[in-house]
Amino acid sequence: MASSKNADRDAREARDRLRRYNARQSVHSLQVTRRRRDNVVAIVSVVVIAALATFTQVFYFTAGPGMPAPTASPSPSSSASAEKNVGPVPAKTIAKGRAWTGTLALNTVKLGISLDGAKAPQAASVFIDLAKKSFYTTTGATCHRLTNGDSFKLIQCGSVDGKGAGDVGFSFGPLENVPTDGVYPAGTIAMARGDSAYSQSSQFFITYADTKLPSTTGGYTLFGSVTSGLPAFVSQIADGGVTASAQSTTDGTPVIPTKITQLTVQ
Repeated sequence: MASSKNADRDAREARDRLRRYNARQSVHSLQVTRRRRDNVVAIVSVVVIAALATFTQVFYFTAGPGMPAPTASPSPSSSASAEKNVGPVPAKTIAKGRAWTGTLALNTVKLGISLDGAKAPQAASVFIDLAKKSFYTTTGATCHRLTNGDSFKLIQCGSVDGKGAGDVGFSFGPLENVPTDGVYPAGTIAMARGDSAYSQSSQFFITYADTKLPSTTGGYTLFGSVTSGLPAFVSQIADGGVTASAQSTTDGTPVIPTKITQLTVQ
């Protein structure tokens, strides 16, 4: 009888141990499954967050409020970014290494111009190519900037949006024919640029009096000159003054709206 009771007790204990083992196995299996699921969720979350962060950053700097606008000023900084041409830059052979002459009309003022394809072949070629494609009398016709400081007198034209920004599709360098003393004589035609020597594009400026620009930061490519008509430009446009702003009273849009109405080169 005692032997039978012992056997029953052993059997019950064995069944209890089996139930507890199975319960532990079920809990363990459930924990493993949950950990795997949690790991998968965590990995997916990290990937999604990284993708969103990348998209946000790309959008911010390409289409959003952080999009870098091309510098519309001839004033450079000491830093230089990508030191290489970008986009389909017109061939520097277009200028043929020779002098070119032509007419550049601002409103009704006609300026005689000369371009130096020998000393600034790349800049002259770009200007000639854009002129022949009528860029400067259509998209890039507006002269958005005038300065009339004591030693800083110029008008700047050729931006895509007419306000000093926009992308013509290429930028180029290096700098050519830069005055070593930083002095740009009255009638100088030079390329505007941003931080880099390779940020030159469609924008250019004309000085209407001797202008001193910092030479320590690289200077600007001088590729042409005004040969006639400058006094008329001064009296009919520059003397009209600058539209003052909170930032400056000597640097802004011309009071007299100015556009390129004619440009021929030969």
